[in-house]
Amino acid sequence: MLSRTLFAAAAASLLLFPLAVSAQTTPASTPEPAAPAAAPAPAPALPPSPNLVASGSITATLKASSHFTILAKALDLAQLSAVLNATPGLTLFAPTDEAFNALPPAELAKLLTADSAPVLQKVLIYHLVNATLDGAKMKGAKGEVPSVETGKLQLDGSGETLKVNDADIIQADVKATNGTIHVIDKVLIPSDVTLPNG
Repeated sequence: MLSRTLFAAAAASLLLFPLAVSAQTTPASTPEPAAPAAAPAPAPALPPSPNLVASGSITATLKASSHFTILAKALDLAQLSAVLNATPGLTLFAPTDEAFNALPPAELAKLLTADSAPVLQKVLIYHLVNATLDGAKMKGAKGEVPSVETGKLQLDGSGETLKVNDADIIQADVKATNGTIHVIDKVLIPSDVTLPNG
């Protein structure tokens, strides 16, 4: 089991219309109106929010929802649940079951085995920051914060949707008793981790 000190370690294109030149000498005709420019493609819709509701500690809140069964199981497997419950002031970027299921099935199955516990632990603590990160303060800001894993997380609040690395935050600021949960739509993989092959 990890000691609490683990958590002391670580924020248009232009449309060009060619001009047609006629070789014949014909009376000038009224030019045809240009076709309207195509509207920009809409941004892809975010996955629906799981409407996570705070229910005690971070782990208790996750276990009370049906959208985080894989994350809750992974935290238990990696022996992180008790440490999470005992550590205040954390921020967890919590991937949904849908996010975990987007991983290749064989990789996910192998990651959730006892043999892969050290790799799983590194992946999970990469989702943790040893500080409270408030969604409202992230808006309009952009920068790096260290994760508990020590790898950097890139936070980006410059657009309409808050992001961490390449994941969208689909629900921000779930206030558990010992920290804040931001729900994300992708599993974050630290650069120094290779997922096990199934």
